[in-house]
Amino acid sequence: MNSKNFSIAFDVDQSPREVFNAVTSVTKWWIEKIKGDSTKLNDEFSVQFFVDVHYSKQKLIEVIPDKKVVWLITDSNLSFLQNKQEWTNTQVVFEISQHGDKTHLEFTHVGLTPTIECYKDCSNGWNQYISSLYKLITTGKGEPEKMVEETQQQD
Repeated sequence: MNSKNFSIAFDVDQSPREVFNAVTSVTKWWIEKIKGDSTKLNDEFSVQFFVDVHYSKQKLIEVIPDKKVVWLITDSNLSFLQNKQEWTNTQVVFEISQHGDKTHLEFTHVGLTPTIECYKDCSNGWNQYISSLYKLITTGKGEPEKMVEETQQQD
């Protein structure tokens, strides 16, 4: 099935509140530095991986505390792709639910399907970062992408 969006799910012992707080703490599991805010409805933030590998800007278009967070990617530049804006207008969805004594988190990147160029590299990246989010939730310490100090001036 080639139209299936990339998705990862897992269960943890932590509460929906703890999972929600971890999801919105982007700098603790995805990338150490962001520009903007990532916690409430209409917040916008951008990420830059290295100097020119991956840039994307996200807007929080749905935020239901302890239940759901949705980012709309409003701009992107992935330098390693033919279509450098392949992520633009895709959505990143975090759905949180209680199942007995466990909290279930389902991550879906809507628009990241096997039919697009970025699928292999981007799904591998998301596997790494969602593993980091899992570690943040379960141990209190994620493994966000470290920013390499640049020797060139960016301004």
